[in-house]
Amino acid sequence: MDIKVFKTFLEVTKTRHFGKAADNLCITQAAVSARIRQLEEFIDTSLFVRNRNNILLTLAGERLVPYAEVMVRTIQQAKTDIGLAENKIMQLTLSATHNIWDAYLQSCLTVITDAFEGYAFKTESLSLEQLHRAVMDKTLDIAVMFDPIQHDGLVVEKIADVELILVSTHKVSAKQALAEKYVYVDWGTRFALKHAELHRHSPPPSLQTSTGRIALDFILQKGGAAYLPMTLVSAYLASEVLHAVEAQSIHRSLYAAYRKKNSALSSIQKIVQVIEQSALSN
Repeated sequence: MDIKVFKTFLEVTKTRHFGKAADNLCITQAAVSARIRQLEEFIDTSLFVRNRNNILLTLAGERLVPYAEVMVRTIQQAKTDIGLAENKIMQLTLSATHNIWDAYLQSCLTVITDAFEGYAFKTESLSLEQLHRAVMDKTLDIAVMFDPIQHDGLVVEKIADVELILVSTHKVSAKQALAEKYVYVDWGTRFALKHAELHRHSPPPSLQTSTGRIALDFILQKGGAAYLPMTLVSAYLASEVLHAVEAQSIHRSLYAAYRKKNSALSSIQKIVQVIEQSALSN
């Protein structure tokens, strides 16, 4: 089965539209339909429920998604590794969720690449579920997350503490900050529990997002408040574009997870140490 068929399936799953998938893949809609039909014939079941203005995954389609992701990632990784091997270059993959890149890893990236000159790095943002799958199916070397994976085959290390503070575009109380144009950022399960404890009777947020950068851009343009990492807002606080609200800050621990059995284990451990040292210097 051509890997392009699985790529097309994932694109239709993401867009829920054959035409949009065709545009994103730079092929015709007829080609998209043909590839999906080929895959359905191979699997011997329907993968989508085709309504006029809505395309939904069948139960079989939902079950196929993680396998398709693994196949596409594995083939892409194999092609890259073979090309790098010919030039005797080692590639290491580092992934995290969007909010962790914003809160922490983006500032570490130049430090890592400078410290490991001659290595090739691949970085990407993944959902927590995708992170778990990728590190277990060996297409990801280092996963960075707030809520650690528990598995006998993995090493899980705490690498940093991230301080999340409530900031606002105006000098207001915590109650006022959460009452108008408050943006709730999903910083993980423990953040949600602590947030509920601190702000039990606050009204629903005007915007919810999984990305700190989206929240920051929104409140800078429209005004408002959000819990954001000090690394992201320190310059705005210094220039008084943003103001720290008198509320308890919320701390989250960051963890790195990697496989115990990995041919690049020593390099991975050194990278994790560089990340930890970068945290101490910030």
